[in-house]
Amino acid sequence: MKNTRWALAALVVATVVFFSFTVLQKTCAIKGTVTPADKAVRVWAISPTDTLNTKLQDGAFEFKDVKSGTYSIIIEAEEPYANTRRKDVVVETDNPVTDVGEIKLQPKN
Repeated sequence: MKNTRWALAALVVATVVFFSFTVLQKTCAIKGTVTPADKAVRVWAISPTDTLNTKLQDGAFEFKDVKSGTYSIIIEAEEPYANTRRKDVVVETDNPVTDVGEIKLQPKN
């Protein structure tokens, strides 16, 4: 009976220890620039499982703590420019920073 209690207690402790640790997911970053810088308002990174947004600073943006996956980068623009999207931006853990380069805003039609 005493051995059964010890075995049960050990099993409970082992279970608590096992479930108390979480798998750390390595995160990355997405960065780029927008021109004209003064007409871009906000930048979004959207994937099937995540939505991130950030502000621009002098036309530059950077998303931190981005999970691996495929994202669309959407630039919210002021008149007379249209919102702009860059599709299929692939973020992988073996590349800590994905640089999308320059995104040029286009006038509305």
